[in-house]
Amino acid sequence: MTKLTYHVGAHDGGYGYRLGDVWSETFADHDVALSAAKSAAERQHLEGRDAEISYQLSDGRWHSEHVDGGDRPDTEVVDDGTGAPK
Repeated sequence: MTKLTYHVGAHDGGYGYRLGDVWSETFADHDVALSAAKSAAERQHLEGRDAEISYQLSDGRWHSEHVDGGDRPDTEVVDDGTGAPK
């Protein structure tokens, strides 16, 4: 099973959460960013429909695949701290 880890921390003058290298929108408050990350992680557990998806790879190529709407990842939220916004 795939595991997704959302990290919460200082971002762009406020706070946000990230999955890999991709950041969420910026939130003014750490607790709001943490709540948003928990909500995003919980939504990963909702079943959806099977679908054909396409996404761009890091080398710029596009990849297409079939995804099973019932194949849901395990998720966690890691709080990287409430340090001063960067």
